[in-house]
Amino acid sequence: MLRVAMVVLGTLLTVWYMLPFFSRRILNIGNATGIGIGVLVILLGIFLKQVRTFFAECYLKGGWHRVLLTMILVFVAMVIILAVLCSCKIIKGANKKPEENATVVVLGCKVYGERPSLMLTERLDAAYDYLVAHPDAACVVSGGKGSDEDIPEAEAMYTYLVKKGIDPSRIYQEDKSTNTRENLTFSYEIIKENQLEQTLAIATNEFHEYRAIYLANDLGLVAGAVPGHTAWWLFPTYFTRELYGVLSQCFF
Repeated sequence: MLRVAMVVLGTLLTVWYMLPFFSRRILNIGNATGIGIGVLVILLGIFLKQVRTFFAECYLKGGWHRVLLTMILVFVAMVIILAVLCSCKIIKGANKKPEENATVVVLGCKVYGERPSLMLTERLDAAYDYLVAHPDAACVVSGGKGSDEDIPEAEAMYTYLVKKGIDPSRIYQEDKSTNTRENLTFSYEIIKENQLEQTLAIATNEFHEYRAIYLANDLGLVAGAVPGHTAWWLFPTYFTRELYGVLSQCFF
């Protein structure tokens, strides 16, 4: 029964992490890791008896065999512990409430032609909800023009929010940045120039909020989260990829 459960679980994981590739040709370290784990679980299910025998023999033989077994178990335990710790940081970041009427900074993401990508739309919808709930808040849409984009991401975001009914006078465009640190640095310059509220409400996908807020704090800024909700079929891939980002940020 356990073998069947492991094969089913591994198959579900593999398919879930492969969805972004089959639907949008998205392949990164996140879904590569998920696919690898899924395949590993399938193989463990199929060869469960042999794996149990191997571990039992290593334990009984003692010596370097037991050392090898211990190293494997310690490695697996460390990976699980690090994944849990990084996940807690991501969850904590996504739930950090911004101050009232903070200036919304929408972090840029891919634009197709003049249309925001799904992930950017999720960020914009979160920003829209905050701006509607806080009519005195201003917004900075932040993102430059990529080599494969027709217009700056900031322009696409501005158009999207205006079409949804946000007063154009509340929206400021920052169209030079190429990464999150530049998003925040250049947006803050606009905030100071226009004498806007200097506490930030960062609109990005929930998995990205922790690192975005961390960078804002590193720049001396006070920030909270306005998280966009990632589509279910993309979430595992990008959450897993973010674990690597958080791990790198914490240790390097």
